[in-house]
Amino acid sequence: MKTLVNKGYFSQTDDYKIIRQQIEHATYSIQNPPGSGKFYLHEKEKGNGVVPIKDSFIMTLNSFGWEDEKKVSDPEVKRRKFDTAVKLSGGRYFAVEWETGNISSSHRAINRIVLGILDGVIDGGILILPSRKMYKYLTDRIGNFQELEPYFKVWEALEPSIHNGLIEVIEIEHDGVSMDIPPIRKGTDGRALL
Repeated sequence: MKTLVNKGYFSQTDDYKIIRQQIEHATYSIQNPPGSGKFYLHEKEKGNGVVPIKDSFIMTLNSFGWEDEKKVSDPEVKRRKFDTAVKLSGGRYFAVEWETGNISSSHRAINRIVLGILDGVIDGGILILPSRKMYKYLTDRIGNFQELEPYFKVWEALEPSIHNGLIEVIEIEHDGVSMDIPPIRKGTDGRALL
């Protein structure tokens, strides 16, 4: 995990402690094969889709009361199209983005979080990305932690402009690969077809 901005008090709140627990629970709830307690990928480069992985994560957070971009009721949060968000005790939101697009999509995801903080709509956000090791088994050209890392200093430089907010990037990893594991279904557009 990399913290890009940690300004003010938010990271010390009970809201944030609950968020971290729920995100960790949602991450560990992603299992392949289902029910295995582990997360394995089919051992073929570019052989696994990413949307079903994200969907499982989002469904788990929704079970805790988070609202995905289709369900969120707040019009300011809805128009920003965060993958999922949770309403905090103070009335603002916390957003999570799970990368399913290319590296440009990763930049846009963090920028949506930054703008949400600057506009006073959210108190923070997290972007979740695969590691470079995991990336090679996913849809071609998916954004990944190592590819985004050189740009972290751009967002870190924003900290003086932010009164109160938290921005983090979490790198995820798989437990292993196997030819005996069926490929995770791919999407039907863009780079997913490769």
